[in-house]
Amino acid sequence: MTYGFIGSGTITEAMVAGLMASPPAVPKIVVSPRNAEVAARLAARYSKVEVAPSNQAVVDAAGVLVLAIRPQIAKEVLEEISIPQGRKVISVIAATSHEKLAVWTGQDPDAIVRAIPLPFVADREGVTALYPPDAEAEKLFGALGSAVVCESKDEFNLLAAISSMMATYFGIMERTTEWLAGKGMSKSKARNYLTPLFGSLTHVASRSAESSFGELRQAFSTRGGLNEQLFKDFDELGGTAAMTRALDRVLERIRA
Repeated sequence: MTYGFIGSGTITEAMVAGLMASPPAVPKIVVSPRNAEVAARLAARYSKVEVAPSNQAVVDAAGVLVLAIRPQIAKEVLEEISIPQGRKVISVIAATSHEKLAVWTGQDPDAIVRAIPLPFVADREGVTALYPPDAEAEKLFGALGSAVVCESKDEFNLLAAISSMMATYFGIMERTTEWLAGKGMSKSKARNYLTPLFGSLTHVASRSAESSFGELRQAFSTRGGLNEQLFKDFDELGGTAAMTRALDRVLERIRA
């Protein structure tokens, strides 16, 4: 089975790197020439990756077609190519509905699989939300880490909204580092402390699937202690409300 990628940007590069890691998860990949630098880099790095002369050539060569274009140009790019009926189409185009994709590609909307791969797939550590359930897509993203199969479009949209929290996570690290630096600590020392601290908390959550996040928060909060105080201030001074409003606004954009 040949996998074809329309679009050769950051997510394509991450997915190809993960799929071509040892041992390769797919036999052959064809990428579009749109981003010539990335496409050439991938072909030079992996013997099983080829650069097609055009987007249509990718379609013609691929048994599974991955649409990985920026949403701003998706309509323009997709309306220029002809995708045969029955071709497996997986879209990783952000915030672009099945209905829009169906119009632009001429495919049945129920046959198009949408997915949200994150940059970690390059190391086969990604968790990818996908909808609708599809054996080929589950196999593909399972090889890149793990796949979370959504049972409805609403469920998929909710996970799409949550995936937008990556920058906020690093923003919290950034602001915390700036606070420490403002108190006289070097930023390098602050980072050397914060990175393993947050990483260890993630490991605790992974090992404690039987506990809710609320239970873990309480377990890491001594009654009357500092952790309890900080979360209480965060919650009561508007932190939770601001995060909820931000997620609601992202969800509105995704559903539009």
